[in-house]
Amino acid sequence: MQLDQILARLHDGRHLTIDQWALQPGEYWAVCGTNGSGKTVVSRLFAGDVVLSHGQVTNQPGSTEYVSLEAQAELLAYERHIDQSDLLDQPDKGTRVADLLAPLSTAQSLIDRLDIRHLLDSGFKSLSTGESRKVMLVRALLKQPDMLVLDEPFEGLDQPSREALTELLDEYVRAGHALLWVANRLDELPDWITHLAFMHDARLLLAGTRQQVESQPDLRALLHFDGELPEFPAAPPRNALTAGQALVEMRDTSVRYDERVLFEQLNWTVLPGQHWAIQGPNGCGKSSLLQLITGDNPQCYRNDLTLFGIRRGTGESIWDIKQHIGLVSSALQWQYRATTNVLSALLSGLHDSIGLYAAVGDDDKRLGLQWLDILGLGHKANQSLQHLSYGEQRLILIARALIKQPPLLILDEPCQGLDDISREMVLAFIQRLAQQQSMTLLYVTHHADEIPAAIQSRLLFEPKNTQDGSRIVVQQSDLP
Repeated sequence: MQLDQILARLHDGRHLTIDQWALQPGEYWAVCGTNGSGKTVVSRLFAGDVVLSHGQVTNQPGSTEYVSLEAQAELLAYERHIDQSDLLDQPDKGTRVADLLAPLSTAQSLIDRLDIRHLLDSGFKSLSTGESRKVMLVRALLKQPDMLVLDEPFEGLDQPSREALTELLDEYVRAGHALLWVANRLDELPDWITHLAFMHDARLLLAGTRQQVESQPDLRALLHFDGELPEFPAAPPRNALTAGQALVEMRDTSVRYDERVLFEQLNWTVLPGQHWAIQGPNGCGKSSLLQLITGDNPQCYRNDLTLFGIRRGTGESIWDIKQHIGLVSSALQWQYRATTNVLSALLSGLHDSIGLYAAVGDDDKRLGLQWLDILGLGHKANQSLQHLSYGEQRLILIARALIKQPPLLILDEPCQGLDDISREMVLAFIQRLAQQQSMTLLYVTHHADEIPAAIQSRLLFEPKNTQDGSRIVVQQSDLP
């Protein structure tokens, strides 16, 4: 494939620029760079999905399949669009996993290797981030495309799933199939990647062998966070909580969907300043647990649950709860489809809403702009949130959660989709917050090496085989 003198206008007014890039048979390329650098747009050139202002692409693949966080979001949006729960007397399951992977006769090996057989009768929209990512991977591989594009394929996967996918892709490449990797995490690139294309500010800066590109000294400044952390802007006044009062109290709590029990008999108390890391395999119930707290799972009303001194189901409004919570999660990012600009999306964190529905004052606007400057995104304040890259959107949602500096900060895989420099900055933020103890953190991650040292407590979801079948046991302990 050959790309010559490429110019393509982007949503933000910049132009994707590639002077010349040639990909030869037998080469395995990864496109890397910072969030918003144009990596995903470059990958879309392989399918001819980008309107060119100038230049040409020759020898494009006949068929291209994409696995990405954006592709997952598109499929979830479609599932919500066709949801008919309002017309039925029960929730609409939506498209079953088995139907997405039909015909199943050709998918058996992949289904078992990525351990999704138990999901076949589940609706796609009910899956966790990692589960839906594995379904997307199997679906793409079944189509046997001329080019498979994997945009951060390990995102959202637990460690066993990452190992299984690594083995599967090693075999895929050894069989001679064409594959393009889009990378935020350079440390996760497989050994068989032979060449790197490095993007920055919508321009292809470097393209060559992996060794040539990785040896460039200028790359470190673009990929690693070495600066001083700025002080957080002061948050607006908030309703005070009773000193020393538990933030979360769960008694014999369970979550079940039809016959599937995620967990049960959980007794858990979160005290102010007591930070928790929440770990466990894909689909074990971590996100469901957090949704009980945020009120996004209706099962919070059938459980014995007290939040900020308020017993759920005693006449409180959801806003009585949400005013004390800041949230970052994949589910929130996929649900945040409001047509709004970046600044408004950030400021919506002051009102716990999706989008803004009332005028904001000058003080709030100044506060929002301060946060955008901290993230290095001040120049994008008036751009559409949906036109930002996935990683840039995640940074905005992190600032949205922090802007009111709530008593309880829920971080469900906050580094998902972030490049190296943004991930290092966010992890430094989290470490500072944990040390200051001005907010209490609930932190979900599949990367144990990303748990800040100041987080000392752990809630661990573990599968256990029992006489009546497999179930999840939730254990509380100090972090080792």
